[in-house]
Amino acid sequence: MRTTPIPATLRRQWGLDLSLEQLYAILRLRQDVFVVEQNSVYCDVDGRDLERGTRHFWLEAEGSHDPLAYLRLLEEPDGTFRIGRVVTARMARGRGFSRRLMEAALADVGDTPCVLDAQTYVADFYASFGFVPEGAEFIEDGIPHLRMRRIP
Repeated sequence: MRTTPIPATLRRQWGLDLSLEQLYAILRLRQDVFVVEQNSVYCDVDGRDLERGTRHFWLEAEGSHDPLAYLRLLEEPDGTFRIGRVVTARMARGRGFSRRLMEAALADVGDTPCVLDAQTYVADFYASFGFVPEGAEFIEDGIPHLRMRRIP
């Protein structure tokens, strides 16, 4: 399937530096996909978006401030990083946006170990970045997941 290119600008912002408008747009995208589209009722607002070490990455189309794709990078107490909330708007899928966000986040992480909980059907995508499964598949919010770890 060929898709029409959408020029998109990469944004990176510390959680404490997000504007109200940016935070609202990010939360709306996550809600639209994770809660509504995937029909998974869960508490997306978990208190970590505004932590001091939280970094937000997103791509926005020219002339718009709404994110087309997004991910969150957390600093964990054990010194690892956690990638999460990787999401792409329905109309923007198939254009490599999640790959672009992962590359940006992993460039920030450098040689520090990193973990994520992947929805099982996209585990191969994360494996392409060097993530390997750690433990058995588990159900989170009604969706099968795998814990994956990358040790550069």
